[in-house]
Amino acid sequence: MNSYPFDSITINGREIKLELILGDLATPQSRFEAATFLFVQKWFSSANTFEQTTSGSTGVPKSIVITRLQMIASAQLTAEALQLKAGETSFLCLDPAYIAGKMMLVRSFVVGMKIVAVNPSANPFHDLPRNVPVDLTAIVPMQLNEVIQSDQAYRLDSTKNILVGGAALNEEAMQKKLSTLSGRVYATYGMTETVSHIALQALNGPFASEYFTVLPGIKISADERGCLEINAPHLREKILTNDLVEIKNPSHFKWLGRADNIINTGGVKVIPEKIEAEIHRLFEQHEVKNKFLISGIPDIMLGSKIIMLIDGELGGFTLESLKSHLKEILPTYEIPKEIYTNINFVFTENGKINRSETTQQIGN
Repeated sequence: MNSYPFDSITINGREIKLELILGDLATPQSRFEAATFLFVQKWFSSANTFEQTTSGSTGVPKSIVITRLQMIASAQLTAEALQLKAGETSFLCLDPAYIAGKMMLVRSFVVGMKIVAVNPSANPFHDLPRNVPVDLTAIVPMQLNEVIQSDQAYRLDSTKNILVGGAALNEEAMQKKLSTLSGRVYATYGMTETVSHIALQALNGPFASEYFTVLPGIKISADERGCLEINAPHLREKILTNDLVEIKNPSHFKWLGRADNIINTGGVKVIPEKIEAEIHRLFEQHEVKNKFLISGIPDIMLGSKIIMLIDGELGGFTLESLKSHLKEILPTYEIPKEIYTNINFVFTENGKINRSETTQQIGN
């Protein structure tokens, strides 16, 4: 059995002996607990490979095999970058059925960190005992937004390292809130195929940046489309992505958007994420809370025309005033030709807006 300095983990307020989990004698009280126990059992067995379904970041979702050595190497890279130490505490509040949750457990085992876990929820810190210090946690943007607006926000101040993954963080108001925190907050870039993140972007503190910094030993390049290519010692082969990037130097890059989201309108290729970033800033300035997305639908004259979809009734603007503001902040070819409100947004399992299914609600 792998060595681990602790003989138990704390899950949903209960201290469960490792020997009970490994002997299949611990009774899970939630699906999350069952998934956690199952992975712990497999990790401490003789298994050297782990099957995981991809999210579809590099193509159609599929099942891939990840090795124990790859997971250990990935955990060590994160530990080196964040200077994690044995005896510190990790806080698990993501489902171990997915790679992000699994790797929180692996990092804990590899580094020798004490594990405290609670069922995933919008505000997981609400279920974390007040006397538990946290040195490392991983959350998604929805959780970060919920916590930072709650009476649990102070817990982020005392959390040493906060990894945020799963979606972009581009709201100015969020950035301002993060800047006041003592805990270090990082956006992560990675996917199942890279065995969790391969780059971190500091969102606050003296090293805050708009660029991701790759972990030690990771090499990056861009293909002819301008999409990121990843070479890493722990990966079997080069990873080709659909993520459009600006590479500043061999260690730093900026994520621009997805190649498969590009809208070709009148012969001009438009990145919807770039337009969305500008509109996010506009909405923040006017305290507009609506979710929205920029998409494209077929058009006889343009090939595709740019449209804007808004979740629910538009607040803070009339449609006419919104159109007027968009003309001020966007180039002519990026201005939405149509704006649709009261759209019921469709989301993926990990909380991202499903662009194609949401757009399909619009009759062409």
